[in-house]
Amino acid sequence: MNDHPLGTTLELANRVDSIERLRWAKFYADRKRPCPFFGSDPDDNLVEWVNAGRIVAGAALDIGCGNGRNSIYLASKHFSVQGIDLSEQAIAWARERAGANQRTIDFVCGSIFDNVPKPHSLDFVYDSGCFHHLPPHHRRNYAELVASALKPGAFFGLTCFAPEGGSGYTDEQVYENGTIGGGLGYSDNWLHDFWGQHLEVAEINRMNETSADSGRFGKSFLWVMLARAR
Repeated sequence: MNDHPLGTTLELANRVDSIERLRWAKFYADRKRPCPFFGSDPDDNLVEWVNAGRIVAGAALDIGCGNGRNSIYLASKHFSVQGIDLSEQAIAWARERAGANQRTIDFVCGSIFDNVPKPHSLDFVYDSGCFHHLPPHHRRNYAELVASALKPGAFFGLTCFAPEGGSGYTDEQVYENGTIGGGLGYSDNWLHDFWGQHLEVAEINRMNETSADSGRFGKSFLWVMLARAR
């Protein structure tokens, strides 16, 4: 996949951006929507990384935080957390849940591209589903933003669709259709090659499939990646 597909114009790119913003504005309006990540459980891999001491408490950013489930978990482990999401409804829900859990978290409604973190300011950046919803023209800027925000040696955690979890669209089809179709799927090799240009990739594995009563979120159609700032 190319970062800037041939034939992509600014007009087409803006069209895709506009459609995606509208979609997320509506997505969280119905909290009873049958959606696997509308629960309160943190990601299985995130819990494992914290329990194993691979990531330790510090300044954390949760990109695409949704209803705040991972932000709240990190705050419970003494991280200083900021969560950001495009959806006003998601941020309202996250703030309610944080208050109910007595956690102080800075939730921001907006795009990460309009709220760029200060360089070398973060000990951990987590993305539990933002990257695979980015149109191709935003990929490289996003990776550079993440890499710049991390302190030297700090970690970036990512979960994203494997090929069977995504829409199956090529980059060209994203612009032909005016949408990413619910998310783009990537191979592990593609993720390693792409993110390896910006960070030191430590591991890429399938997420563990978890049961509903496990207290952790896990779906095997997702990749889990941990990478470190050089």
